[in-house]
Order: sequence, then structure tokens, then C-alpha cells
Amino acid sequence: MLKIAFIAHDRKKDEIVNFVLAYEHVFVGHELFSTGTTGQRIMDVTNLKIHRYMSGPLGGDQQIGAMVAQDELDLIIFLRDPLMAQPHEPDITALLRLCDVYGIPVATNIATAEVLVKAIDRGDFAWRELVHKYKPGVDE
Repeated sequence: MLKIAFIAHDRKKDEIVNFVLAYEHVFVGHELFSTGTTGQRIMDVTNLKIHRYMSGPLGGDQQIGAMVAQDELDLIIFLRDPLMAQPHEPDITALLRLCDVYGIPVATNIATAEVLVKAIDRGDFAWRELVHKYKPGVDE
């Protein structure tokens, strides 16, 4: 079971909702997280249960970033709006930086999201289970 987070800027919310609806069958068996409104919008049209954090500008991006820093996420789908300035841009940059530091795959557009979700469906994310299993300090 993977831990997957969804984030979408305002003008990308319809896109992420339609995407998750299309791939609901892939997400069903996983633990799901999201920023506030994005998660609610997804739950309104799917049967998925999503743990919702605060809205991105109110700290939700940082809450998800904390999960990354604690190695508690396997994938983030973060549909960003590259044409609109965001008031919480430093939080967004910090989250993306943490994904790079900890090797967490992150999709910032629908094309990359689809590639990653198809990889999940094929079982290509099994390497994350091995990383967790043999992490230093974890008893076998």
C-alpha cells in the first residue's frame, strides 16, 4: 500500500478531480492525503477516503512537506498552475525541494501524473517497499 498525496492549485482542481475519478480503481487500495479543498472535491465525486490537511496557503503544503521529511509519503500529484502567481510560493518551493532531497516522485502536470499512476498500476513502485523494509533502524 502506497501513501499518495494530492494537491492542486485553484485553476487545476477540476483537472485533478477528473484525473482521480478516471484512475479511482488504481487509488482504491492506497492511503490517500490531500490539501483541504482538493481532497473534499475528490471525495465528492469518488468513493475514496482521503485524509485532508489544511488548504495549501494556510499550511497544507507544509503539512504534506512534513510527511515527506518523515518518509511518510511515496508519491505526490501536485497539479500546479504555472501561469498564476501563488501567495505561498516559498511553501511550494520547499515542498518540491523536500521531494528532491528524499527521492519522492512528484508529478506537477497531468502527463507526468498519468505516467506515475500507470506505473503504480503495473506494480513499479515496489522499490519503495524495499526502501522501507531495509531502512536503518527498522527491525526485521
